Amino acid sequence: MRFLLLRRRLCAPRLLLAALSALTALPLYAADESGPLSLDAATQLAATRAPQVQAQLLRAQAAQDDAVRAGHLPDPKLTAGINNLTATGPQAFNAAADSMTMRSIGVMQEIPSGAKREAEKAVANAGAQLSDADIVKVRLAVKQATAGAWVSLWAAQRERKLLDGLREQSMLAVKLAKARLSGGAGNATDVLAARTAVVELDNRITAADAEIAAARAALQRWLGDGDGSTLAEAPDFSTLPVPPTQLLHDLDRQGPLLGWTAREDQAQARIDLAKAGKHPNWSVGVVYGDRIRLPDMIGIEVGISLPLFPGNRQDQDISARYAERDAVKDEHEDARRAQREAVATGLAAWQGYSKQVNAYREELLPLATDRSRTALAAYRGGGSLQPWLEARRDEIDTRIAYVDALAAWGKAWAQLAFLIPENDAPLADAVQERLP
Repeated sequence: MRFLLLRRRLCAPRLLLAALSALTALPLYAADESGPLSLDAATQLAATRAPQVQAQLLRAQAAQDDAVRAGHLPDPKLTAGINNLTATGPQAFNAAADSMTMRSIGVMQEIPSGAKREAEKAVANAGAQLSDADIVKVRLAVKQATAGAWVSLWAAQRERKLLDGLREQSMLAVKLAKARLSGGAGNATDVLAARTAVVELDNRITAADAEIAAARAALQRWLGDGDGSTLAEAPDFSTLPVPPTQLLHDLDRQGPLLGWTAREDQAQARIDLAKAGKHPNWSVGVVYGDRIRLPDMIGIEVGISLPLFPGNRQDQDISARYAERDAVKDEHEDARRAQREAVATGLAAWQGYSKQVNAYREELLPLATDRSRTALAAYRGGGSLQPWLEARRDEIDTRIAYVDALAAWGKAWAQLAFLIPENDAPLADAVQERLP
């Protein structure tokens, strides 16, 4: 009963929030489909249209329908038959052979105990609450996956741009090698080596193009028909929407743990349902009898179940439900510990990648660029080409390693940024409004 009252109290604001969410998410993307796709717009679009979310909305609708019908009286039964029919002798199975033969028709209604019906309502309402939580859980998981795909595409495009920026210097090295060969100060080996460096760079760029195509396909898996080829600037991966201390503290508000409270409530409601088995159930029936030669008759029956031996039935059921509830509590605690470990691990990875990215930006990338330029300047002045070839390979590797760290940093951020929902209002109450 507590669940039903709570759901009624929250229904109106939750429906309003859900409707606003549905109305604002779609026009935001549709109004500027030709513009760059931001990470936030991609996650909002995927969380609205993803098949997983739609499937969970349908499951929530089914759970709500089950909650509506729970606790009601079962359908009445219509009975019909013939009583006192002669079975032996020359007039066997002759309805007119005996004056006591009677054709009857009746209606019977089973009346489960009030405690059982209330417990059934509690179980169904807990199931509806669990479905509500699963909607938020699925939407967060979809946002995490979409954000990861967006980061992969963004990083692949970033790698392509960084590698393409090296082509000018590579072509310059080829020109210098050819010029020195023409002037008699160089050799053909340097020309071939410089041209090889250009081909190697082009090969890396081709690989980057393949990564972009694969990453775009992965993003479209979540966006559906959305293109998403042009991406907006990445968000600030150095700052989380929720402080790390709050992530470590508010574990039960995070997606993987949202449904556990409802599971415990459902397990407790099943205990109450098992206890209700000790309460007798009633049945009432009315029968009308049609006799051939005598006046018609009417009969009224009242039945009651007799739980006389609870030790072998009801008590065992109650004991089993207690064990299930305790198991759910232990599993909840295990899930809480696992989530705490996952958050701590994710924070460590996010902070570690942040330091790596800063090291690449502030030291490794500038050093690699300066080394390559210095080596090429030395070659222009008459030095050897080999230092530039080594510096160029190291610079390419450094830029690719930087992008890999950048992608890992963004994905670690995405896993942490979408752990807690923006609001605690699930969308299940808007199912009827949004389903066809």
